[in-house]
Amino acid sequence: MPYVWDFSAVTRNWTVLLSGLGGTIVLSLAGIAVGILIGAGLAAMRLSGLRVLRWPATAWIEFFRNTPPLVHFFWFFYGLPMAFGITLSSFGAALAALGIQSSAFFAEVFRGGIVSVERGQWEAGRALGMSRARLFRRIILPQAARRMAAPFVERCFELVKTTTLAAALAHHELLYAAMVVVTETYRPLEVYTVVALLFLTVLFAASQVSEWLEARGRAMQGR
Repeated sequence: MPYVWDFSAVTRNWTVLLSGLGGTIVLSLAGIAVGILIGAGLAAMRLSGLRVLRWPATAWIEFFRNTPPLVHFFWFFYGLPMAFGITLSSFGAALAALGIQSSAFFAEVFRGGIVSVERGQWEAGRALGMSRARLFRRIILPQAARRMAAPFVERCFELVKTTTLAAALAHHELLYAAMVVVTETYRPLEVYTVVALLFLTVLFAASQVSEWLEARGRAMQGR
């Protein structure tokens, strides 16, 4: 007989799912902030002419870009206490895993945006007597920011979806909240469908805001 959809399990536990959604948003924003801070430093090191800075940054980026994010979650939550006696909460471990893993991708986004600016822009600024800091702030950074906007936003969206791995640490985010509801209601199709729709709603709204900001930036640049 055909499956009978029943979303009453969702409506009865709506507050649990919304609480999980709040946890996902908080973890996402914190992870993005950590990733940006570390990623900016890594990008600067990668662009350095000193091998002592460039090589460690390259090793960090390649390692965390090419290893599974779930392994990072397990390392910080289970590995640190076993190896070093350092215990992190589920939130702390998830934040460390998300921030460090995303920093490798953010670093390459930042570096790619900067090196994409033509060399002549640097030379023209130097010819005008601008300091390196002022040249970077006034000429290079605005051009690089426009070019890195799309991959940066895409990376942020990927990080938001990666927060679901925190459920493996029993951290209260959207997927973990859904798992709790499923164990109580035995309606996995309905619950996980709503989870997908919630992610879709949040990320679609964020993408619209991103496009509006990008269009506004282009309009202001054209004035």
